[in-house]
This record gives sequence, C-alpha cells and structure tokens, in this order.
Amino acid sequence: MESGVNQFAIETIDLKKVFSDWWGRARVKAVVDLNLKVRYNEIYGFLGPNGSGKTTTIKMLLNLLHPSGGHAFVLGGKSTDAAISRRIGYLPEESYLYRYLTARETLDFYGRIFGLPGSVRKNRIDTLLEMVGLSGMGSRQIGTYSKGMMRRIGLAQALINDPDLLILDEPTSGLDPMGTRQIKDLLVELCRRGKTILLSSHLLADVEDVCDRIGILYGGRMQIEGPVRELLQHRGQVQITAGELKLQTREKIEALLREDGSDYQISSPMDKLETFFVNTVARAQKTQPTSGAGAGTGIQGFLAVQPKSPQQEALDRLVSANVHTEKIKEDVQTEKSRTRQETPAAKKELLAKLTQMSFSAEDAKAVTTEKPTAVPAKPAAPIRKDLLEKLAGRDQEPNGQTEKTGDPGPGGSPDA
Repeated sequence: MESGVNQFAIETIDLKKVFSDWWGRARVKAVVDLNLKVRYNEIYGFLGPNGSGKTTTIKMLLNLLHPSGGHAFVLGGKSTDAAISRRIGYLPEESYLYRYLTARETLDFYGRIFGLPGSVRKNRIDTLLEMVGLSGMGSRQIGTYSKGMMRRIGLAQALINDPDLLILDEPTSGLDPMGTRQIKDLLVELCRRGKTILLSSHLLADVEDVCDRIGILYGGRMQIEGPVRELLQHRGQVQITAGELKLQTREKIEALLREDGSDYQISSPMDKLETFFVNTVARAQKTQPTSGAGAGTGIQGFLAVQPKSPQQEALDRLVSANVHTEKIKEDVQTEKSRTRQETPAAKKELLAKLTQMSFSAEDAKAVTTEKPTAVPAKPAAPIRKDLLEKLAGRDQEPNGQTEKTGDPGPGGSPDA
C-alpha cells in the first residue's frame, strides 16, 4: 500500500459505496470493489453511462461522501487533510455559482477561501479570465452568463489555487465547438506543465483527443482500462495515407490488393467537423467582433511554472545535497594545498603588500597643498608672582617668620 501511495496521484483499493433506504437496507450498489490508479502528470478519462458510479467515486475521493468500504488515496494521503485538499481543484458537473456576483468577485471569493493574499488574487484573476476567454466580461454578473460561459468561469475557479490535481466532471458541457477546442488545448498544456487531471465526460471525442489512459465503468465496476491508442487500435488492419496518386499507380495498388485477397477501401481523407468549424470561426474572428466569449490566450502567469512530482523533488534534494558536499570538500582540499605551497618568503611578501599604502597622484597633491585650518589661540592667563614665590620657597624669612604678602594698610607699603 505504501508504494502505491507514493506512485499514484489517485489510488482506490476495493472502494465500495452502497446507498441504503430509510430502513437501512442496501438498495443501490453505486461502486463495487473499485481499484483505480491514476499516475502523476497524466490525463485519465473516467468514462461510463449515466448511473455507473463516476460522480459517486469522485465525491468519495473528495471526502464529500463516506465510502461503505475500501480505501481512497489522493496525492499520497487522504483528502480530509487540509494540506492535501488545498492542492486539489474541482469542477463539479453543475457549477453552483452566486448569480449576483461578477466573475471577478466570484474568483476573489474562492481565492479568499484558499487564503490567498490580495495581490496574488488580483494577478491570478486577471490571468485566468484572459485564459478562459472572459477578460472583457469580468464585471458582468454570473446570472447573465450562458451555460458555456459559466463552465468557463467554473474552470477558472478550479484553477484559482494552482492545484496539483484537477478533477473535472463534464468540463465541456454546454460549450460551443470553439470553447471545446480551447478547453481541450488548455488541458493538454496543463498536463505538460505538470498537472494531473481526472476527466469525466460523455463526449467521447473530447476524451479521445486529450486523454493518455481511460477506464470504462459500468454498474459500479471497472470494465476495461488502458492507454487510448492501444484500446482503439484495430488489430489485423493497416492504414496507408499518401499524397495525390496517378490513375495508373492507383490501379496497380488495387491489382496487388486483389491478388493478395485483402479487403480494401480507397477514399479521400476527411477533416473532422470540429476542425472544419474551428477553422471557419477563426477566419471570421479576424475581421468581425462578437459580444460572446472570446478566444483564450493559453497557459501563462502562475500556471506557467511546472511543478514537480514528489519523486522528482526528493531526487533534486539529494542531488543538490551531494553537489554541495562535494563542493565543500573540494574547497577544503584546495585551501590545504595552497597553504602547504606557501613559503616564508611568500608570506612576508604578502604581508608587505597588505601593509603597503599606495596613494594616487591626486591624493598626494591634496596632502601637500592643503593647509590646516588655523585654530584661534586662547588668551593667556595672568601670571601671579606671589604664587610662584611661594612655590619656590621664597616666602620664608631667615629667622623663620613668614613674610606678609597681604595688602598693606592705609598709607603703608609692603616694604615698610
């Protein structure tokens, strides 16, 4: 079980869902022992008639319904984990959108649910509206949209969180042929950018064009599963497509086929009606305006970054760690060898270079010509001779009496 969880983006093991009546008696076995495996980075077509259990399975994968038995793993865990559920984008069969919100307000509302910052929401809303062909109708209320335009905004809502896994239930329902082609091209590009897509649809031509593998459900059980080309390829038949043939060449080929006893049919190749329709409308778009949905611009902005699978991320971490370790070892060895090669004379020379001061001509000129600013001298304090005589010991008389140096009395002098 552990290997399957790491290997597949979606895996169910004996998944069951039984709907009971009011008395608890099993009435409808919607899903019976389903073992579904969807690899990373592929588009898987989940097919089946009405009531075969497709939508029930999707709801159990998203934890909207509790299984009656078995297990369901999504992106290596359970969708009950918030860290996993925020990596899933879901477009239900019916988009229940608020009619009185505009397209921008709708996408902003779902961006807030995922906790996206305001600047991120604004950039993603502009990118998604342009991508699904609604850039000129972002300020219109959802209630004024046609069904096909609502499917477009529903797809933008499913991509607002830049999911790793995209689960789409009838994404092209109600779309015109131009919109259908745009959505199919968008899904192929998303897969090329690293997304995993589970596509449930009744439009088998769309599934054939975009899916890598398909699984057909009936009565809640998987009937057949495998790559599209292998399942649709005719065994025992060969198809040859050539350019314009001359009549003689064509008659020779028919003669060889008759001799071989093979059944054959020769006819001119034909375009699909979808291709013819798209080409006609594309020519009209160059000269005539329209008030309906426009052409999308393809993948850009935040969706242009290709995410990696868990295995690729783990491998990148290991490789980067080994490269970093080898780089450190190489630097250490280089430093050791350089240190051993240095002689005492080289060390002295290096020290002399470090301590040597070099001046440019302009610096030397500035040093020689620039004069220091003169500092004004402070006025000298008056010299007191009496203090100097005291310090010199001259205030003592020979008989040991102290000379009086005070002010003389009135009319007297110091020498009296």
